[in-house]
Amino acid sequence: MKIAVEGCAHGELETIYDTLQYLEEKEGFKIDLLICCGDFQASRNEADLRCMAVPPKYYNICSFYKYYTGVKTAPILTIFIGGNHEASNYLQELPYGGWVAPNIYYLGYAGVVNIAGLRIGGISGIYKGQDYMKGHFEHSPYSDSSKRSVYHIRNLEVFRLKQLSQPLDIFLSHDWPSGIWQYGNAAQLIRFKPFFEEDINRGQLGSKPTEELLNHLKPDYWFSAHLHCKFAAVVPHECGKITKFLALDKCLPKRRFLQVVDVPHDTNLEKIEISYDLEWLTILRLTNHLLSVKNVTNYLPGPSGNERWCFFPDEEEKSFTLNLFGDLVVPNNFEKTAEGYSGHKTKNLTQPVPVCNSQTVLFCKKLGIDDPLNLILNLSTNSAIDLSANSLGDDSASKTTPRKIVLDLPQPVNESVPTFVDETISQPELNETVEEMEVPVEEKSNCGKEVEVSVEEKSNCGKAFKRRNASMYQNDVN
Repeated sequence: MKIAVEGCAHGELETIYDTLQYLEEKEGFKIDLLICCGDFQASRNEADLRCMAVPPKYYNICSFYKYYTGVKTAPILTIFIGGNHEASNYLQELPYGGWVAPNIYYLGYAGVVNIAGLRIGGISGIYKGQDYMKGHFEHSPYSDSSKRSVYHIRNLEVFRLKQLSQPLDIFLSHDWPSGIWQYGNAAQLIRFKPFFEEDINRGQLGSKPTEELLNHLKPDYWFSAHLHCKFAAVVPHECGKITKFLALDKCLPKRRFLQVVDVPHDTNLEKIEISYDLEWLTILRLTNHLLSVKNVTNYLPGPSGNERWCFFPDEEEKSFTLNLFGDLVVPNNFEKTAEGYSGHKTKNLTQPVPVCNSQTVLFCKKLGIDDPLNLILNLSTNSAIDLSANSLGDDSASKTTPRKIVLDLPQPVNESVPTFVDETISQPELNETVEEMEVPVEEKSNCGKEVEVSVEEKSNCGKAFKRRNASMYQNDVN
């Protein structure tokens, strides 16, 4: 199974798909799946841009909206995690994952899915200690502070992922696991990014929680982005297993932002589609009572307490989940919850109010768990959401006349959940095991010949790659 891995997409979805199409035509192979490692920027409209943690001068709609509105269709099944430059209001509608556009699937705050026999997991966001133990309290419209804290990973997601006991093939994170540099060519990394040396010496390069997940999950592959450079490593584990790690750059000309790897999969499956993971669903169900939406420290159970703290699901618990949930194939139930960009810029736009997504409502109802956003909205009478007619593209109504949409939302499953108040191994081994990762842009073709393609070799669309976000994120890793 040929999987294309993208580093930071930064909204350049059209360019990425065009590059992949060019490679398919040039090399004569078919790419089955595209994985994006964050900073996806699923901005549907200008209002979504206001929910991104970037200065206003960088509010660039880019090309995602074309796939959201149906002007274009994603030619390759795509899955992604969130980073630190996202339309957070939209991603918050799908905390447990879902379709952001036809054929484009978000893994949620954290998630595990099955695709053609491959078990793929991921965690969205980046680590910041001051928010790690808090609940998911943020919602749009965001303050300058919550616009950033909303994409900081939480201890709950890490705790849930640590309950996984079955092997993972692939795992995704936006920032790197701490200490990963020592399992690759660190000298080369520092030559390319000299300022990394100080962070390495201080033990500050990477994320401690993702390092813990790497040591616990031990996936075959781990893909990351965020630090805007390509870096390959091989991590040995005590059990004799290894994890091949690869970080990629951002989508810009002459940058190593894209890689194609060949991963064995279940060839008996006629169709490549996404299915929910039964173990993960069971973990979500068993830990629903630990969900918090308060801006306070959220303590999780441990071995020293009296309550259950190990949630490795047994067969009986998984069987119960299967009977409760039913078919594990992810339904193609994408629905728009806001209008897409019309091509006309609007002045004085404000951040949109939160909206519950029907995909999440259905998912939570079937599994019997809570939607964090729903818990927040339950503070409002009858979970009513005031939306301007203009925000939904209703030309027949006045732009200043609000509409009230009442959603049929389930009551919280866990009544005790507090609601929102406020806001190296040897180099010979390394070179051997990551040989397929050393091609600058793409993996080798079936004949074993290396493929090097600059993104400036334009695909059939004939469009030049614009350096839209060239200076936007040069040193921004917050």
